[in-house]
Amino acid sequence: MGLTYIECHFKVKPVQPAVEILIAELGALGFESFVEEETGLRAYILESEWASDLLEQVHILQHQEFEIDWSQKKIKQQNWNAEWEKNFRPIKVGSQCMVRAPFHEKEPVEFDIIIEPKMSFGTGHHETTHMMLQHILDNDFDGKSVLDMGCGTGVLAILAKMKGAAYAEAIDIDEWCYLNTVENAERNHCSIEVFQGDVSLLAGKTFDIILANINRNILLEDIPAYAKSLNPKGSLFLSGFYSDDLDAISSKCTEHGLQFVKNFEKNKWVSAKYVN
Repeated sequence: MGLTYIECHFKVKPVQPAVEILIAELGALGFESFVEEETGLRAYILESEWASDLLEQVHILQHQEFEIDWSQKKIKQQNWNAEWEKNFRPIKVGSQCMVRAPFHEKEPVEFDIIIEPKMSFGTGHHETTHMMLQHILDNDFDGKSVLDMGCGTGVLAILAKMKGAAYAEAIDIDEWCYLNTVENAERNHCSIEVFQGDVSLLAGKTFDIILANINRNILLEDIPAYAKSLNPKGSLFLSGFYSDDLDAISSKCTEHGLQFVKNFEKNKWVSAKYVN
């Protein structure tokens, strides 16, 4: 029995900047994935995280400047591919990297990544995944050992291997993410060790680079474990939080011997680099 998600379909006038604001507000309430459309947005949240009054906390729905109608329905994980294929467009990260579905035509890029999700998230469309891919493109991964924590589709570990990582490990607590990462690694001919579980799996392991695109609360809880598992002169890349949370994330990293280097910001989402 797979997990069930709630899909909320928002029809928005005017579409921008309302959709950007919607994504930011819904992300803070636990929505995990978003598909932007010409007329608005589809947003997905685990049924276990859903409450009938949840959207009362979304301020933009009461905003006079925007006309927003919405509906909801349950969607099983195995139905996600059909929904995704209807809306998914290939994306480019800079000029070097393309993330596409198997049915999209290949383009002449250095890193061509083929992803097909199973109700797991991280295709590169969301700002956090896109920025993490940019960090990977901008840094040296040759010969490094890499951890992709909260791997989703496995796209970060896949690009790390394509950039020359000697060893890549991917971990996610969700069974569908685990299975999807295994399949996507094989699809992209990448040797990646994939495990289902949480931060407890890091006990006794060390890495040159750790990638964690999760959310603010889990990151704050797990940063001590990341710091302990980072080799000397290692790098930690974090995302899944908003610009308002950067100080709290950086403070926790400093507390555990990690120094802030730089960050990217896109639509109020942030991805940051730390070193020990």
